[in-house]
Amino acid sequence: MDTNNSGDKKKLSLEMEQVNQDHKLADDILPGEVLDAENEFSDTYYRKLLWKIDLWLLPLMWVCYGTQQTDKTSLSVQAVFGIREDTGLVGEQFNWLSTIFYLSYLVCEAPGNWLMQKSHTGKFLSIVMVLWGVVVLCIAFAKNFAHLMVLRALQGALECTISPTFMLITGAFYTSQEHTLRSLIWGTSNAGMNIIAGLSMYGIGLHAEKHPGGLAAAFDLTSCLLDPQTYFFFFITIINTLPNGANTTFSKLIWKPFGFTPLETLLKGSTPYYCVSICWFLVVGYVTLKKPNIRFLMMMFSLIPAFSGMMALAFLPQDSMKWTRWGMYILQVFGSLPGLMIWTFLPSNVAGRTKKTVTATTIFVAYCVGNAVGAQMFVASDAPRYIRGLTACAILYCVEFLSMASWRFYYIWENRRRAKMIREQGISEEESERLGRLNAEADMTDRENIHFKYKY
Repeated sequence: MDTNNSGDKKKLSLEMEQVNQDHKLADDILPGEVLDAENEFSDTYYRKLLWKIDLWLLPLMWVCYGTQQTDKTSLSVQAVFGIREDTGLVGEQFNWLSTIFYLSYLVCEAPGNWLMQKSHTGKFLSIVMVLWGVVVLCIAFAKNFAHLMVLRALQGALECTISPTFMLITGAFYTSQEHTLRSLIWGTSNAGMNIIAGLSMYGIGLHAEKHPGGLAAAFDLTSCLLDPQTYFFFFITIINTLPNGANTTFSKLIWKPFGFTPLETLLKGSTPYYCVSICWFLVVGYVTLKKPNIRFLMMMFSLIPAFSGMMALAFLPQDSMKWTRWGMYILQVFGSLPGLMIWTFLPSNVAGRTKKTVTATTIFVAYCVGNAVGAQMFVASDAPRYIRGLTACAILYCVEFLSMASWRFYYIWENRRRAKMIREQGISEEESERLGRLNAEADMTDRENIHFKYKY
């Protein structure tokens, strides 16, 4: 018995010595200090601190993220209110306004993330948001296709670092168990701000209608490339954003065959859609907070009504069943959930600051590619029903469902493989958790840290 204990202690001692040599803990951090810091503060103190962070940080993130996300759907609203006619857009030029945005987003993603790493996060985000606002204001003065293309390209360049910055902020201030709910809370701003913007534009449009003259650390890149979850992040993001890019650009145009006027489209279409979105996001956030490792199941469940709605919109008769098709379109809101929840796995399942940055860049490259291509899925010759585009989106939801099932299986399999290795070394679960936290302080990646457990 004593011999076994002596062997375990020697093994742990050698392991900790190897951690310190390979990853060099900061000079002011001693082994075991992580646990001491955790035991120093009570749960009551932590809850008070968490409440203060939520009180100040989440509203700021909600407003900032929602403001820039509103722009992505504003293009389809502008189409309803005549931007194509006012600026002389013909053929597929309207499609290219969305494609150039995501191409610019793609090209500027890597240099933008590099600048973000070298700058103060708060100052960098503030400058980018202000410049973005100036560009958005300039769109009101655009006269032709060339003006709009330049401004949309500038928007893509300025927006490419906003979402990665928000992911880093969430990862820095919250624990992995809290990532999903907090990310979904500020993620609801996408729908919330669209409600505010839609109602604002409804009021402006109504006023204009009545008064025509009025106001209208060094990281081995090979390690990241060999990580299977990198490819899951990349390909599933593309699969998710293909229908998202199409739906975002053409959502309001799909409403036209319903017989609604442009103003009714905002009131009867956008507002209920985004209200359901907020409610569903908050419900899922609450469920994932109370029940761990249910994220993939919630995402996969959300794809089922989205698939059903797409197929119904494509094949239900257009000359009748108006409100049935209205309900089928509202179901598309469920399909937007996986797009945001994929991002929550970045702070939860990718360890190592530099690896997180590289993986974030990979995700947003996929995000740009998917949205850029997705905007071309609906072509003018298919108007007004867009049957081919809607069917393609439904098929992509099926592919996404199967891909997420595979991703979830990989995480479960990897956790079990690591647990078996730890048991074979004779390390207890409590000791494994302690070593996992120490390795995290040493900035080990999730692949290097055998005690790291993936959330799913």
